[in-house]
Amino acid sequence: MNTNKLVEKGKGETNVPFLPPGTDTLPKFLKWGYEQWGEKVFMRRKDRGVYQRWTWKEVHDEVKYFCLGLISLGLRRGETVALIGENEPQLFFGHWATHAALAKAVCLYPDVTPPEAHYVLDHCDAVFVVCEDQEQVDKVLEIKDQLPRLKKIIYWDPRGMWKYSHPMLMTFEEVQEEGHTHEKSHPGAFEESVAQGNGNDIAVISYTSGTTGQPKGVVITHSSLLDSAYRLMASLSLHPFTQYVSYLPPSWIAEQYYGLTMGLIVPFVINFPEEPETVLENIREVGAELLVFSPRQWESLASITQARMLDAGLLAKFAYKRAMNISKKVAASRLEGKTANPLWRLLYPLAYAVVLRPLLDKLGLLKVRVAICGGSAMAPDAFHFFHAMGLRLKSMFGLSEVGLLTTHVGDYFDVETVGKFMPVHPALGHQVEWRIDEDTGELLLRGGTGFQGYYKDSEASAKTQHEGWFHTGDVVTVREDGEIVYLERLSDMRSLSTGARFPPQFIETRLRFSPFVKDVICLGDETKPFVAALMNIDAETVGRWAEKRGIDYSTFPDLSQKAEVRELIRQEIDMVNRNLAADGVVKRFANLPKELDPDEAELTRSRKLRRSFLEERYGELVEAIYRGKAEHLTEVPVKYRDGRVGKVAVITKIMDLEAPVEVAR
Repeated sequence: MNTNKLVEKGKGETNVPFLPPGTDTLPKFLKWGYEQWGEKVFMRRKDRGVYQRWTWKEVHDEVKYFCLGLISLGLRRGETVALIGENEPQLFFGHWATHAALAKAVCLYPDVTPPEAHYVLDHCDAVFVVCEDQEQVDKVLEIKDQLPRLKKIIYWDPRGMWKYSHPMLMTFEEVQEEGHTHEKSHPGAFEESVAQGNGNDIAVISYTSGTTGQPKGVVITHSSLLDSAYRLMASLSLHPFTQYVSYLPPSWIAEQYYGLTMGLIVPFVINFPEEPETVLENIREVGAELLVFSPRQWESLASITQARMLDAGLLAKFAYKRAMNISKKVAASRLEGKTANPLWRLLYPLAYAVVLRPLLDKLGLLKVRVAICGGSAMAPDAFHFFHAMGLRLKSMFGLSEVGLLTTHVGDYFDVETVGKFMPVHPALGHQVEWRIDEDTGELLLRGGTGFQGYYKDSEASAKTQHEGWFHTGDVVTVREDGEIVYLERLSDMRSLSTGARFPPQFIETRLRFSPFVKDVICLGDETKPFVAALMNIDAETVGRWAEKRGIDYSTFPDLSQKAEVRELIRQEIDMVNRNLAADGVVKRFANLPKELDPDEAELTRSRKLRRSFLEERYGELVEAIYRGKAEHLTEVPVKYRDGRVGKVAVITKIMDLEAPVEVAR
């Protein structure tokens, strides 16, 4: 790269939150918190309708004896413990206990398949696997013979496990009993192990989503976790014992920063949902004050809200629309740092009290003080929607490799951006510096604790760095006020045969805001003259919409190809097209005849599109779109939950966007 084609900009200023002396690892923060707040409630989990509580002392002891049990069973410094399960206290205990034993942790998604689990467990050299229940134990037992380093499989939920007698199996409590025994012959062993840890120890190997191939294991040290946590603490208003619901899977790096790290530092009262399906209900019950969702989750919540209003009565619809119109005007003025029209300011308190406040309460968002959208960019319409409801949602942008980077600060910001660079705590590294490659628009970074490399992949690690700068692979622009506008992954930027360039993800995020759209794949490359799209409808919302209008259908493929549904989706695309550059509008589309599924490798476990795979799987349909055909017989393999493999064969209709037809809502 010709570095004289790089433009360097300035650095941020630092607001320094308190960093207790000698706390350079998570176990040291656990020890410090235990000494400060021993009898205060640290964790809560709803079980059978009742919230169980753990104080700081109880959490400390749970971690201590599980750590000593692992050491007694042969866990050594630098080795790997993997954890698979839903967000529950035992997963956090196991995670922190692994760190206290000077080992590294790897978390896997609960819905991981045995082949996917085998790749990660083998690659990370796991010697222990901590599982939630029978389902996860079965996955590991299926692949145990392919994991020569594996010593024990530990589980914490005994339901269904009474008939298992494999010598590798142990319960969570049995490991803790080993810990109690170990302490008797090795007094002070836990405290000594914690004291030996340092910030440069590897804390976590976080595996990337693997959108373009096998996932890579990002090496993350304790200092890296603390660096990102302190960046957020310097930028957001968080008070001690903030109510937090741990819902994000720890296999996604965001939960490593929030629940597992900031939970110890701020600290939070960490609440665990009773079941994944009860998250919104539990958020409402505990009065969550900090809420972090991915863009897909925020978009889903917006879609659920809009879908419910589609089913509402005429009076409720009227009140909702009027309240949202008033609030949107007030919120837009606030975001721009302006004063709204006196009439809107006069009407807003009434709209909020009568419509918006009850709606926020129903969704469990009433007490949320800090709402964050983490991960990739989200459509501005989604931000405006939540701001109109009274929730001051902010964006957060970061990478597993270099941590959290930007967030919206204060009340005035542009929702088209992902915020400004956050300050770095001076004890944890230099302030972040950035450059933009003038040829590609790629963001380059240095500062903070930096990139620690990919586990067992020095070649891939070297490719991301040049002359001290980390190449993010993200295309952004930086405005004069320092706000970052995220466009696309560099590898996903597309050019058409006309020479025009367009960012697929930028278009997709805007299309996904529709309550009728679940997923979108934008098409187009150097051999194609225009942008097209494969649309994945939201079966639940579109199904209710169809039933309300007396449109009969039998299956998802049937629903997706109904003429009325195709016209509905065409109208949704047309609304987005009106705000796109002429060269980047979607000109043709088809509704996919089946839902995209991570079990079929169409999506990653974090629901990111596997573009190359999808474009290959639907290659004939894509070719039909660009040949100008009106329909195509689409045949796609499908894998059922019981392991059977079948095939979906559907006549897929292909639509043009030149003359959109109005569809009744």
